Amino acid sequence: MTTLTQEQVLEALRECYDPEIPVNIVDLGLIYGIEIHDDNKVHVTMTLTAPGCGMARFIALEAKEKVKAIPGVSVATVTVVWDPPWDPSRMSPEAKAKLGLT
Repeated sequence: MTTLTQEQVLEALRECYDPEIPVNIVDLGLIYGIEIHDDNKVHVTMTLTAPGCGMARFIALEAKEKVKAIPGVSVATVTVVWDPPWDPSRMSPEAKAKLGLT
């Protein structure tokens, strides 16, 4: 069985974007946690920039699909949480620069 790493999961999630923001969900700071279990089940806990985001279901589904596509992943699940609330301080320096927030 292949040993999965958090970095592999993060790389896959870097391919997911909020359609309204040209920055991936990892650099936006939307990923709160990644759990990789012995049976290669991967669970991602994430948030969105706002609770009323109309794209919440789409973004979570895309994240799940990207993780499931990693070779060796047996099951991928994604949970969207609102606590703690997201704020721009969670963004990577690259994301802040791209959005003109530096």
